[in-house]
Amino acid sequence: MQISLTYLLNMIGAVSALGTAAMGLVDAFKVFWGGPSNFGYGFIEAAVKRFVPATTDGPAAFGQADILRTLRANWLNGVAEADQKAKAKALIHLRLTKGDAAALAALAGVDAATLQSVADKAMTGGQVTPVEIAVLGQFDAVLSAVLDEAYERADQKYRNAAKLLSVIVATLLAVFAGSLIGANLWVSALVGVISAPLAPVAKDLSTALQNAVAAVRAVKG
Repeated sequence: MQISLTYLLNMIGAVSALGTAAMGLVDAFKVFWGGPSNFGYGFIEAAVKRFVPATTDGPAAFGQADILRTLRANWLNGVAEADQKAKAKALIHLRLTKGDAAALAALAGVDAATLQSVADKAMTGGQVTPVEIAVLGQFDAVLSAVLDEAYERADQKYRNAAKLLSVIVATLLAVFAGSLIGANLWVSALVGVISAPLAPVAKDLSTALQNAVAAVRAVKG
């Protein structure tokens, strides 16, 4: 059976539309306690907990639980990743108190007394020395590296989980639709499986296919 270009393009369009719809449904699940957006946040929480000791400084202190709630809200709401990292870094800097400076210095491999001095001067408005600036810079470099890794791994896990959920939803929809029209079960399942990965590249694939046909016709003619 000869398959026309129009038939192929229509098939690609229909399959990709199913994938787009499935991804939209998965995204809609965010209304239920964040839905798929919860995937990956564990990496961020683990990284931040390393730099935010669970101290009890009184009700007015912005402690570990408050910081984690703020960062989780940013993550679930899809705030720009660079802004999320900057917020996490700023909130951790708030914990550079006398009690936390020594523990944070050990994590970053810097001199505890110097980092504590920087924390004291930050609270009192004192003039920092070049040595203290260098120690704070080293601390920030380690902190940034840890946060970068955490957010990159979190984003990767979220994207992979969202894609997998989209494939599952698309497959279920395709199988259900196939059962309504008496289509082959395995063909319906195959349509669902390929629809989600195909959706983002459907337009480029259609254009490439049309160009390929035009090129072959030109050579053949």
